[in-house]
Parts: sequence; C-alpha cells; structure tokens
Amino acid sequence: MMPSASRIMGVIMATVPTLAVAQTLAPYAITGDGITDSLTSQPGDAARGRALVAERSSTCLLCHSGPFPEVRFQGDLAPNLAGVGSRATSAQLRLRLVDASRLNPQTIMPSYYHVDGLTRVGRAWRDKPILSAEQIEDIVAYLASLRE
Repeated sequence: MMPSASRIMGVIMATVPTLAVAQTLAPYAITGDGITDSLTSQPGDAARGRALVAERSSTCLLCHSGPFPEVRFQGDLAPNLAGVGSRATSAQLRLRLVDASRLNPQTIMPSYYHVDGLTRVGRAWRDKPILSAEQIEDIVAYLASLRE
C-alpha cells in the first residue's frame, strides 16, 4: 500500500529542520517552465550541490534515486536523477527546486525556496525557505552536470 501524500510530506518535513534559514528571498521571475536567472547572480558549486542532494536532511533521496552508490535506501516515488541534466535545462531545474507546485499543483515535492501561500507548514517553517538561494544554485549546478 502506497503512503498518502500527507504522510510523505510529514516525513519529509520532519527530516529537514536543520536546513531552515531565516532570510529574505531573492526575487525571481518565472519564464515559461523555468527560472532563467540565478537566484544569486553567481554560478553554483556542483560539488556542494552533490553533497546537499546526497545528504539525508535535504530529503531529495527520500523520493528520488540517482548516481549515489554510497547512499542506501534511495526513493522510488519520483524520477531517477541520473541524466537529469540531459532532460531538463538549468532554468527548469531551478523552478522545480524553488516551487515544483507551479508546474504540478498535486506534487508531493516540497517548495524549497517558495513561502507565499503555503498553508500546510509547521510553525517552525512558516515564512522560511527550506534551502537558501546559494544551496538552490549549488544543487542546480550539480543536477545540470548529470548527463547521460
């Protein structure tokens, strides 16, 4: 039996409290199915991005799997990240990390950098993004490097 979306979100949100950062969100513009401009005006660091994706507290591998042989028990609820840089542009990856619900309102993927209008958010998370702008850019740099 597959767990409900609310149960999955509860597990995800219970595992990420160490990443919350009180900060002002950088402005961004959505163009089509992506966010073209970097949130930081700087390129991300792919090595830091890989470390963030592989880290349990980021929650990526609770749902996704990918080229992480050192990580046991990767998810199978979301697409495999292997080769994602061949399937999506950096702009598309950035929007999916910032606010995947813009593309799919029924997604179970958290909005890692969007805070407005979210109603099912624990008190500790209100008005705080899960990831910083720098962390988003690091993950985008890493995911964009995954080519088949």
